[in-house]
Amino acid sequence: MFEIESRNQDEIIITTKKTTIKFNVKNETIDAGLTVGKIKGPGEFEIGDATIRGIMTVSNKTIYDVEVGGVHVGILGDIEENLDDIVADILCTSSIRAIREIEPKLIISMGNVDAMVSELKLTARTEKKLKVKSLDALPTTKEVVVLN
Repeated sequence: MFEIESRNQDEIIITTKKTTIKFNVKNETIDAGLTVGKIKGPGEFEIGDATIRGIMTVSNKTIYDVEVGGVHVGILGDIEENLDDIVADILCTSSIRAIREIEPKLIISMGNVDAMVSELKLTARTEKKLKVKSLDALPTTKEVVVLN
C-alpha cells in the first residue's frame, strides 16, 4: 500500500511504508531525503520499496515511471513526448493526449481538470491523499482524481 498526494500542480509525493519520495516535474527532480541530495535527470533508481525510471524525452526533459507493489505510476506533468516509454496504471498529468495514448486506469490531474473531464467525458473527484492498496483495488472504469 502507498499514498499519493500533491501540494501544487508541479509536484507529486509518493509515500510508502519505507520512504517518502517527492517528484517535481518542473525542476525534474526527485527528493527522497537522501544523503546525496536531490536526484536530477534520467536514470534507474531504487528508493525504499519504489523502483523509479527517469526517462529522457526528445526535448531533454525527464518523465518518470514509478513502480510500487506492482502498481505503475507515470509522472509526466504537461509533457507529451516519449509516451510509448510509459506504462501506467495511474497517470499524473495534465495532458489529454497522454491519457488517450497511455490509457491508465486512474488519472491524477496536474493541470486544468475542467478541460480534461469535459474533453474525455469523465467525472472527477477530489481527495486530500489517494490511498492505493493494490493493482486489483484500482477502479475498473477510468476516473480523474484531483489532489489538494
